[in-house]
Amino acid sequence: MPATETLPLFPLNTVLLAGAGLGLRVFERRYLDLIRECGRSGRGFGVCLILQGGEAGAPATPAAYGTEATIEDFGTGSDGLLTLRLRGGRRFHVQRTRVRDNGLVVGEVDWCPPEDDDELRPEHGLLATVLEKIFEKAGATPPGMTAADLDSAAWVGWRLAELLPLSDAQRLAVLQEDDPHARLDHLLALMA
Repeated sequence: MPATETLPLFPLNTVLLAGAGLGLRVFERRYLDLIRECGRSGRGFGVCLILQGGEAGAPATPAAYGTEATIEDFGTGSDGLLTLRLRGGRRFHVQRTRVRDNGLVVGEVDWCPPEDDDELRPEHGLLATVLEKIFEKAGATPPGMTAADLDSAAWVGWRLAELLPLSDAQRLAVLQEDDPHARLDHLLALMA
């Protein structure tokens, strides 16, 4: 895997986390071109929280950390706009950005290291219980979830960060954390 890679970015007013789903409506030409390009290449694109600017209009300033989005499904909404169902994958750190002529922001990114499949530590056991209770209350579990997932420090951390009522700034701080156990410590502190 190259150290730095070029990745088209889709700045949004939300944080996409690893493994999380996200619905998106696409209407601007630059993003329609991006989706077409991704369809041809079979690659994803980056989703970053907007630090300055808006989702439409002039190019926004993205956060330095983001998540690769892959398209799981697409369709057309009742308003005729393209709708996408995305899934978060690898995390990345943006080193620098440039704006194409069409207004699309492109980043030079370094991929964050893959996470170890560490087991939950005893001090984080409560978090797995909280997550189970959230699933029970919702009456549903994530597709493909297994009992072993509730023993995975990374999986529990990502799902909690996705489901807890956190601000975008708090989710971004969680996204920036490389160590799954430190991420769980951070979530514990936010819940306290």
